[in-house]
Amino acid sequence: MKWLPSCSVSRYSQILMAGAAPSLSSPLSFSTAPRHNLQSQLSLSKTSFCNFLYLKRGLSLYSPFLTRHPKTGFFYRRKGTKPNSILSPNSLKTAEYEFSDGGAELELRLPLSGQTVHSSRDLFVDVHESSLTIRVQATGSFTTLMEIANLYGTIKPSETIWYIDEDQLVVNLKKHDSDLKWPDIMENWESLSTGAITLLKGTSVYIVGDSTDINHEVAKELSVGLKYTPLSTSELLETYVQRTIDSWVIREGPDSVAEAESAVLESLSSHVRAVVATLGGKQGAARGHDKWRHLHAGFTVWLSRSQALDEASAKDEALREKQEGSQAYSNADVVVKLGGWEPEHARLAAQACLSALKQLILTDKKLPGKKSLYIRLGCRGDWPNIKPPGWDPSSGEDHQSLAQQVV
Repeated sequence: MKWLPSCSVSRYSQILMAGAAPSLSSPLSFSTAPRHNLQSQLSLSKTSFCNFLYLKRGLSLYSPFLTRHPKTGFFYRRKGTKPNSILSPNSLKTAEYEFSDGGAELELRLPLSGQTVHSSRDLFVDVHESSLTIRVQATGSFTTLMEIANLYGTIKPSETIWYIDEDQLVVNLKKHDSDLKWPDIMENWESLSTGAITLLKGTSVYIVGDSTDINHEVAKELSVGLKYTPLSTSELLETYVQRTIDSWVIREGPDSVAEAESAVLESLSSHVRAVVATLGGKQGAARGHDKWRHLHAGFTVWLSRSQALDEASAKDEALREKQEGSQAYSNADVVVKLGGWEPEHARLAAQACLSALKQLILTDKKLPGKKSLYIRLGCRGDWPNIKPPGWDPSSGEDHQSLAQQVV
Protein backbone atom coordinates (compact mmCIF):
# COMPACT_ATOMS: atom_id res chain seq x y z
CA MET A 1 0.00 0.00 0.00
CA LYS A 2 1.40 3.39 -1.01
CA TRP A 3 1.90 5.92 1.79
CA LEU A 4 0.70 9.45 1.22
CA PRO A 5 2.79 12.28 2.68
CA SER A 6 2.45 12.73 6.39
CA CYS A 7 4.89 14.58 8.57
CA SER A 8 5.08 15.30 12.24
CA VAL A 9 7.75 17.48 13.74
CA SER A 10 9.13 17.46 17.23
CA ARG A 11 11.86 19.79 18.44
CA TYR A 12 13.88 19.53 21.57
CA SER A 13 17.31 20.10 23.00
CA GLN A 14 19.08 19.61 26.26
CA ILE A 15 18.92 23.40 26.64
CA LEU A 16 15.10 23.28 26.47
CA MET A 17 15.00 20.41 28.95
CA ALA A 18 16.84 22.55 31.51
CA GLY A 19 14.51 25.54 31.30
CA ALA A 20 10.88 26.45 31.31
CA ALA A 21 8.58 24.86 28.78
CA PRO A 22 8.43 26.82 25.51
CA SER A 23 5.33 27.75 23.24
CA LEU A 24 4.34 28.75 19.76
CA SER A 25 3.37 32.23 20.87
CA SER A 26 7.03 32.95 21.62
CA PRO A 27 10.29 31.08 21.15
CA LEU A 28 10.26 30.14 24.83
CA SER A 29 6.67 29.05 25.54
CA PHE A 30 4.25 26.38 24.43
CA SER A 31 0.82 28.01 24.33
CA THR A 32 -0.87 27.81 20.93
CA ALA A 33 -2.82 30.49 19.09
CA PRO A 34 -5.86 29.41 17.03
CA ARG A 35 -4.99 28.45 13.46
CA HIS A 36 -7.40 30.30 11.14
CA ASN A 37 -6.78 28.36 7.94
CA LEU A 38 -5.87 24.83 6.89
CA GLN A 39 -7.45 23.75 10.18
CA SER A 40 -8.54 20.45 8.69
CA GLN A 41 -4.99 19.75 7.53
CA LEU A 42 -2.88 21.12 10.37
CA SER A 43 -3.08 20.58 14.10
CA LEU A 44 -0.67 21.51 16.87
CA SER A 45 0.02 20.02 20.26
CA LYS A 46 2.53 20.74 23.03
CA THR A 47 4.62 18.91 25.56
CA SER A 48 6.98 20.01 28.30
CA PHE A 49 9.89 18.59 26.33
CA CYS A 50 9.27 19.47 22.72
CA ASN A 51 7.16 21.42 20.29
CA PHE A 52 5.25 18.85 18.27
CA LEU A 53 3.74 19.51 14.82
CA TYR A 54 1.59 16.95 13.05
CA LEU A 55 0.68 17.32 9.36
CA LYS A 56 -2.04 15.02 8.10
CA ARG A 57 -1.85 13.24 4.76
CA GLY A 58 -2.79 14.91 1.50
CA LEU A 59 -1.12 18.31 1.93
CA SER A 60 -0.36 19.83 -1.48
CA LEU A 61 2.77 21.83 -2.23
CA TYR A 62 3.36 25.06 -4.14
CA SER A 63 6.24 27.48 -4.58
CA PRO A 64 6.36 30.73 -2.59
CA PHE A 65 6.73 33.11 -5.58
CA LEU A 66 8.28 35.90 -3.51
CA THR A 67 10.72 38.42 -4.99
CA ARG A 68 12.90 41.04 -3.32
CA HIS A 69 12.68 44.50 -4.89
CA PRO A 70 16.22 45.50 -6.04
CA LYS A 71 15.90 49.10 -4.78
CA THR A 72 13.61 49.11 -1.76
CA GLY A 73 14.57 45.70 -0.41
CA PHE A 74 10.87 44.92 0.07
CA PHE A 75 9.56 41.43 -0.60
CA TYR A 76 6.57 41.39 -2.92
CA ARG A 77 4.41 38.84 -4.70
CA ARG A 78 4.49 38.91 -8.48
CA LYS A 79 1.07 39.54 -9.98
CA GLY A 80 -0.69 36.56 -11.48
CA THR A 81 1.09 33.98 -9.34
CA LYS A 82 -0.43 31.32 -7.12
CA PRO A 83 -1.23 31.91 -3.45
CA ASN A 84 1.39 31.59 -0.78
CA SER A 85 3.10 28.24 -0.28
CA ILE A 86 1.01 25.71 1.61
CA LEU A 87 4.34 24.39 2.87
CA SER A 88 3.66 26.75 5.77
CA PRO A 89 0.29 27.20 7.47
CA ASN A 90 -0.43 30.55 5.81
CA SER A 91 -3.08 31.72 3.39
CA LEU A 92 -2.46 34.86 1.36
CA LYS A 93 -5.49 36.08 -0.54
CA THR A 94 -4.09 39.26 -2.06
CA ALA A 95 -2.23 39.89 -5.32
CA GLU A 96 0.86 41.40 -3.74
CA TYR A 97 2.33 43.00 -0.65
CA GLU A 98 5.48 44.78 0.47
CA PHE A 99 7.43 43.99 3.61
CA SER A 100 10.47 45.51 5.28
CA ASP A 101 12.40 44.87 8.50
CA GLY A 102 13.51 48.06 10.23
CA GLY A 103 15.25 46.45 13.19
CA ALA A 104 12.92 46.59 16.16
CA GLU A 105 9.90 47.27 13.93
CA LEU A 106 8.38 45.68 10.84
CA GLU A 107 6.31 47.31 8.12
CA LEU A 108 3.73 45.56 5.96
CA ARG A 109 2.12 47.42 3.05
CA LEU A 110 -0.97 45.88 1.51
CA PRO A 111 -2.50 47.47 -1.64
CA LEU A 112 -6.21 48.26 -1.33
CA SER A 113 -6.80 49.00 -5.00
CA GLY A 114 -10.04 47.40 -6.13
CA GLN A 115 -11.41 47.45 -2.56
CA THR A 116 -14.11 49.85 -1.43
CA VAL A 117 -12.72 51.37 1.76
CA HIS A 118 -14.51 54.50 2.99
CA SER A 119 -12.88 54.65 6.42
CA SER A 120 -10.84 52.64 8.90
CA ARG A 121 -14.09 51.10 10.14
CA ASP A 122 -14.22 49.10 6.90
CA LEU A 123 -10.98 47.33 7.83
CA PHE A 124 -10.37 44.64 10.46
CA VAL A 125 -6.78 43.91 11.56
CA ASP A 126 -6.51 41.03 14.05
CA VAL A 127 -2.99 40.56 15.41
CA HIS A 128 -1.69 37.93 17.81
CA GLU A 129 1.89 37.15 18.81
CA SER A 130 2.36 34.71 15.92
CA SER A 131 -0.57 35.33 13.56
CA LEU A 132 -2.13 38.11 11.51
CA THR A 133 -5.52 38.45 9.80
CA ILE A 134 -6.65 41.39 7.64
CA ARG A 135 -10.25 41.70 6.42
CA VAL A 136 -12.20 44.37 4.55
CA GLN A 137 -15.93 45.01 4.85
CA ALA A 138 -17.89 45.00 1.61
CA THR A 139 -21.67 44.89 1.17
CA GLY A 140 -22.20 44.15 4.84
CA SER A 141 -19.76 41.22 5.11
CA PHE A 142 -16.03 40.91 5.65
CA THR A 143 -13.68 39.55 2.98
CA THR A 144 -10.28 38.21 4.04
CA LEU A 145 -7.39 39.98 2.30
CA MET A 146 -4.55 38.31 4.19
CA GLU A 147 -4.38 35.52 6.76
CA ILE A 148 -1.02 34.42 8.15
CA ALA A 149 -1.26 31.71 10.78
CA ASN A 150 2.49 31.49 11.33
CA LEU A 151 4.49 34.71 11.35
CA TYR A 152 8.25 34.36 10.91
CA GLY A 153 8.80 35.42 14.51
CA THR A 154 6.71 36.79 17.37
CA ILE A 155 5.43 40.34 17.77
CA LYS A 156 3.84 42.51 20.45
CA PRO A 157 0.13 42.76 19.52
CA SER A 158 -0.57 45.66 21.90
CA GLU A 159 2.02 47.83 20.11
CA THR A 160 0.71 47.23 16.59
CA ILE A 161 -0.24 50.36 14.65
CA TRP A 162 -2.06 50.43 11.31
CA TYR A 163 -3.31 53.19 9.05
CA ILE A 164 -4.34 53.90 5.45
CA ASP A 165 -1.79 55.61 3.23
CA GLU A 166 -3.53 56.58 -0.02
CA ASP A 167 -4.43 53.21 -1.60
CA GLN A 168 -2.39 51.06 0.82
CA LEU A 169 -2.95 49.61 4.26
CA VAL A 170 0.20 50.07 6.34
CA VAL A 171 0.70 47.82 9.38
CA ASN A 172 3.60 48.54 11.77
CA LEU A 173 4.54 45.64 14.03
CA LYS A 174 6.91 45.61 17.01
CA LYS A 175 9.16 42.54 17.37
CA HIS A 176 9.58 40.57 20.57
CA ASP A 177 13.19 39.90 19.56
CA SER A 178 14.69 42.98 17.92
CA ASP A 179 17.88 41.07 17.05
CA LEU A 180 16.05 38.52 14.89
CA LYS A 181 16.13 39.53 11.23
CA TRP A 182 12.87 38.73 9.41
CA PRO A 183 13.43 37.85 5.73
CA ASP A 184 9.65 37.87 5.21
CA ILE A 185 6.45 38.44 7.20
CA MET A 186 5.61 34.72 7.24
CA GLU A 187 7.49 31.51 7.90
CA ASN A 188 7.90 29.56 4.66
CA TRP A 189 10.66 27.78 2.76
CA GLU A 190 12.20 30.97 1.37
CA SER A 191 12.21 32.90 4.65
CA LEU A 192 13.45 29.93 6.68
CA SER A 193 16.27 29.23 4.21
CA THR A 194 17.39 32.86 4.26
CA GLY A 195 17.07 33.23 8.03
CA ALA A 196 18.78 29.94 8.86
CA ILE A 197 21.93 30.98 7.00
CA THR A 198 22.33 33.84 9.48
CA LEU A 199 21.30 31.88 12.57
CA LEU A 200 23.53 28.86 11.92
CA LYS A 201 26.64 31.03 11.43
CA GLY A 202 28.23 28.42 9.18
CA THR A 203 27.66 25.48 11.53
CA SER A 204 27.21 22.23 9.61
CA VAL A 205 24.05 20.11 9.80
CA TYR A 206 24.05 16.31 10.14
CA ILE A 207 21.01 14.26 9.11
CA VAL A 208 20.60 10.97 10.98
CA GLY A 209 17.91 8.30 11.01
CA ASP A 210 17.12 4.74 10.03
CA SER A 211 16.80 5.36 6.27
CA THR A 212 19.91 6.23 4.25
CA ASP A 213 17.74 7.26 1.28
CA ILE A 214 15.54 9.62 3.31
CA ASN A 215 18.59 11.14 5.00
CA HIS A 216 20.13 11.74 1.58
CA GLU A 217 17.01 13.31 0.00
CA VAL A 218 16.32 15.70 2.87
CA ALA A 219 20.00 16.66 3.17
CA LYS A 220 20.05 17.49 -0.53
CA GLU A 221 17.09 19.86 -0.15
CA LEU A 222 18.61 21.47 2.94
CA SER A 223 21.92 22.06 1.18
CA VAL A 224 20.11 23.90 -1.62
CA GLY A 225 18.16 26.10 0.79
CA LEU A 226 21.17 26.89 2.99
CA LYS A 227 23.65 27.12 0.08
CA TYR A 228 25.76 24.58 1.97
CA THR A 229 27.93 21.83 0.50
CA PRO A 230 25.98 18.55 0.25
CA LEU A 231 27.92 15.55 1.55
CA SER A 232 26.91 11.91 1.87
CA THR A 233 28.89 9.46 3.99
CA SER A 234 27.56 6.55 1.93
CA GLU A 235 28.88 8.11 -1.30
CA LEU A 236 32.22 8.95 0.32
CA LEU A 237 32.65 5.42 1.62
CA GLU A 238 31.60 3.73 -1.62
CA THR A 239 34.00 5.92 -3.60
CA TYR A 240 36.84 5.04 -1.23
CA VAL A 241 36.34 1.26 -1.11
CA GLN A 242 35.05 0.93 -4.69
CA ARG A 243 32.03 -1.16 -3.73
CA THR A 244 28.50 -0.64 -2.50
CA ILE A 245 27.55 -0.38 1.15
CA ASP A 246 25.28 -3.43 0.79
CA SER A 247 28.09 -5.62 -0.53
CA TRP A 248 30.39 -4.31 2.20
CA VAL A 249 27.84 -5.26 4.86
CA ILE A 250 27.46 -8.75 3.40
CA ARG A 251 31.20 -9.26 3.24
CA GLU A 252 32.39 -7.70 6.51
CA GLY A 253 29.27 -6.97 8.55
CA PRO A 254 27.52 -3.73 9.62
CA ASP A 255 29.97 -3.01 12.46
CA SER A 256 32.82 -2.66 9.98
CA VAL A 257 30.85 -0.10 7.97
CA ALA A 258 29.86 1.80 11.13
CA GLU A 259 33.50 2.06 12.20
CA ALA A 260 34.48 3.34 8.76
CA GLU A 261 31.68 5.92 8.78
CA SER A 262 32.78 7.04 12.23
CA ALA A 263 36.23 7.76 10.80
CA VAL A 264 34.63 9.75 7.97
CA LEU A 265 32.58 11.76 10.48
CA GLU A 266 35.76 12.55 12.38
CA SER A 267 37.34 13.99 9.24
CA LEU A 268 34.19 15.99 8.47
CA SER A 269 33.82 17.38 11.98
CA SER A 270 36.11 20.32 11.23
CA HIS A 271 34.15 21.26 8.08
CA VAL A 272 31.74 24.20 8.06
CA ARG A 273 28.76 25.03 5.84
CA ALA A 274 28.02 21.42 4.97
CA VAL A 275 24.88 19.29 5.18
CA VAL A 276 25.95 15.70 5.83
CA ALA A 277 23.63 12.77 5.11
CA THR A 278 24.63 9.79 7.25
CA LEU A 279 24.01 6.08 6.88
CA GLY A 280 20.83 4.59 8.29
CA GLY A 281 20.21 1.12 9.67
CA LYS A 282 22.56 -1.05 11.67
CA GLN A 283 25.54 -0.03 9.54
CA GLY A 284 25.11 3.65 10.49
CA ALA A 285 27.52 5.07 13.07
CA ALA A 286 24.73 7.22 14.55
CA ARG A 287 23.01 4.06 15.82
CA GLY A 288 25.72 3.71 18.49
CA HIS A 289 25.84 5.92 21.60
CA ASP A 290 29.64 5.74 21.49
CA LYS A 291 29.80 7.16 17.95
CA TRP A 292 28.34 10.63 18.61
CA ARG A 293 31.57 12.36 19.61
CA HIS A 294 32.06 13.97 16.19
CA LEU A 295 28.38 14.29 15.28
CA HIS A 296 28.05 16.89 18.03
CA ALA A 297 30.29 19.17 15.93
CA GLY A 298 27.20 20.24 14.00
CA PHE A 299 23.47 20.52 14.52
CA THR A 300 21.98 17.04 14.29
CA VAL A 301 18.51 16.31 12.90
CA TRP A 302 16.88 12.94 13.52
CA LEU A 303 14.39 11.91 10.81
CA SER A 304 12.25 9.44 12.72
CA ARG A 305 9.57 7.23 11.17
CA SER A 306 6.40 7.25 13.25
CA GLN A 307 4.08 4.28 13.76
CA ALA A 308 1.39 6.49 15.28
CA LEU A 309 -2.06 6.62 13.68
CA ASP A 310 -3.07 9.96 15.18
CA GLU A 311 -1.58 13.11 16.70
CA ALA A 312 -1.97 12.09 20.35
CA SER A 313 -0.24 8.75 19.77
CA ALA A 314 2.54 10.45 17.84
CA LYS A 315 3.12 12.90 20.69
CA ASP A 316 3.29 10.03 23.19
CA GLU A 317 5.73 8.23 20.93
CA ALA A 318 8.03 11.26 20.71
CA LEU A 319 7.97 11.76 24.47
CA ARG A 320 8.65 8.11 25.16
CA GLU A 321 11.64 8.04 22.82
CA LYS A 322 13.10 11.16 24.40
CA GLN A 323 12.59 10.07 27.98
CA GLU A 324 13.85 6.52 27.48
CA GLY A 325 16.90 7.55 25.45
CA SER A 326 17.27 3.93 24.40
CA GLN A 327 18.14 4.90 20.84
CA ALA A 328 21.34 6.81 20.18
CA TYR A 329 19.36 9.02 17.78
CA SER A 330 17.81 10.63 20.86
CA ASN A 331 21.11 12.54 21.20
CA ALA A 332 20.02 14.68 18.23
CA ASP A 333 19.36 18.39 18.64
CA VAL A 334 16.21 18.28 16.51
CA VAL A 335 13.68 15.54 15.74
CA VAL A 336 11.42 15.45 12.68
CA LYS A 337 8.73 12.77 12.81
CA LEU A 338 7.62 11.21 9.51
CA GLY A 339 4.31 9.36 9.40
CA GLY A 340 4.91 8.43 5.77
CA TRP A 341 7.38 9.16 3.02
CA GLU A 342 7.51 10.01 -0.68
CA PRO A 343 10.72 11.42 -2.26
CA GLU A 344 8.84 14.37 -3.75
CA HIS A 345 8.05 15.60 -0.25
CA ALA A 346 11.67 15.95 0.79
CA ARG A 347 11.35 19.74 0.78
CA LEU A 348 8.42 19.58 3.20
CA ALA A 349 10.58 17.59 5.62
CA ALA A 350 13.53 19.94 5.00
CA GLN A 351 11.32 22.96 5.80
CA ALA A 352 10.28 21.28 9.06
CA CYS A 353 13.98 20.83 9.87
CA LEU A 354 14.72 24.51 9.28
CA SER A 355 11.75 25.60 11.37
CA ALA A 356 12.85 23.38 14.25
CA LEU A 357 16.49 24.54 14.00
CA LYS A 358 15.35 28.17 14.05
CA GLN A 359 13.34 27.62 17.22
CA LEU A 360 16.21 25.72 18.82
CA ILE A 361 18.76 28.47 18.18
CA LEU A 362 16.37 31.19 19.32
CA THR A 363 16.19 29.49 22.73
CA ASP A 364 19.98 29.90 23.03
CA LYS A 365 21.66 32.13 20.47
CA LYS A 366 25.07 31.06 21.76
CA LEU A 367 24.60 27.51 20.46
CA PRO A 368 26.48 28.04 17.13
CA GLY A 369 29.37 29.56 19.11
CA LYS A 370 29.38 26.58 21.48
CA LYS A 371 29.52 24.23 18.51
CA SER A 372 32.51 26.17 17.17
CA LEU A 373 34.25 26.00 20.56
CA TYR A 374 33.55 22.27 20.76
CA ILE A 375 35.29 21.79 17.39
CA ARG A 376 38.27 23.98 18.31
CA LEU A 377 38.84 21.97 21.50
CA GLY A 378 38.99 18.73 19.52
CA CYS A 379 35.45 17.26 19.67
CA ARG A 380 36.33 15.39 22.87
CA GLY A 381 32.80 14.16 23.52
CA ASP A 382 32.02 16.68 26.28
CA TRP A 383 28.99 18.19 24.52
CA PRO A 384 27.03 20.10 25.78
CA ASN A 385 29.08 20.66 28.97
CA ILE A 386 32.31 21.76 27.32
CA LYS A 387 35.34 21.37 29.59
CA PRO A 388 38.41 23.66 29.69
CA PRO A 389 41.40 23.21 27.35
CA GLY A 390 43.56 20.26 28.28
CA TRP A 391 40.67 18.21 29.67
CA ASP A 392 41.23 14.49 29.16
CA PRO A 393 37.95 12.55 28.70
CA SER A 394 39.67 9.39 29.97
CA SER A 395 40.75 11.03 33.24
CA GLY A 396 37.25 11.18 34.71
CA GLU A 397 37.97 14.65 36.13
CA ASP A 398 35.00 17.02 36.20
CA HIS A 399 36.20 20.57 35.58
CA GLN A 400 33.81 23.51 35.34
CA SER A 401 32.13 23.84 31.96
CA LEU A 402 33.24 26.57 29.55
CA ALA A 403 29.89 26.58 27.74
CA GLN A 404 28.52 29.63 29.56
CA GLN A 405 31.61 31.65 28.64
CA VAL A 406 30.94 31.49 24.90
CA VAL A 407 29.88 34.81 23.40
